Amino acid sequence: MSRIATTFERLARGGRKALIPYITAGDPDLAATVPLMHALVQAGADVLELGVPFSDPMADGPVIQRASERSLARGVDLAQVLAWAREFRQQDAGTPLVLMGYANPVERFGVENFVPAAQAAGVDGVLVVDYPPEEAGDFANRLRAAGMDPIFLLAPTSTEARMRQVDALASGYVYYVSLKGVTGAGNLDAQAVCRKLQELRKHVRVPLGVGFGIRDAAGAAAVAACADAVVIGSRIIELMENKPVEVAIEDAVGFVREIRRAIDAHANAPAVLAST
Repeated sequence: MSRIATTFERLARGGRKALIPYITAGDPDLAATVPLMHALVQAGADVLELGVPFSDPMADGPVIQRASERSLARGVDLAQVLAWAREFRQQDAGTPLVLMGYANPVERFGVENFVPAAQAAGVDGVLVVDYPPEEAGDFANRLRAAGMDPIFLLAPTSTEARMRQVDALASGYVYYVSLKGVTGAGNLDAQAVCRKLQELRKHVRVPLGVGFGIRDAAGAAAVAACADAVVIGSRIIELMENKPVEVAIEDAVGFVREIRRAIDAHANAPAVLAST
């Protein structure tokens, strides 16, 4: 059983939901990446998503796009991200680590090279945004054979056929994109999310994490009432922008602590669904 599956099972036994913060590797500073990862775990993160910077992150809004640009300007590439993963794993043997990014860096690295390198670095899961399930069978099989979870996205527009395709390949968890559009968008409708998760659970057997559009404790708590995990990225990066590194980390950690408290306080509250 993977570290991700073990973590979700442990949390479920305790009636808790997973908190999954996302950061872009190399931002807000090269030297800050691994200390920030450890600090987020101390603040209550159950799984970490570490973004691999890419020059054309089409699914990401301006906040994460700017983070990628800053990291790329500092020379961050996939090899450096894997080096940070190894460094993190040397001090933290338990927290699951997911790499999230796009196909281009993986394919430039070479899939045949990337999978063993990610395994050796202690990576637990990989989410490649632009690998649709109908084209990712071989990649998913390579990851699973190396003990890593292939993670996929589902969206409000996903058909039942797409849900079944994802269910056939995914392990660890599925990332449900709560809004149409890009990361960092607003106007989260928690009731609509909860209704959609009810539908998804008819077709998807792994835990469901919800991201895109969660910007505060109230939104996180509302989503946690029906999701298995809350994923937050853009708001964390936004809080760190244009600040000294020490202040940036302090603000990010404080925000994650606030979200952790909100999730723990309200995760078991019944989800209130609007009538259809």
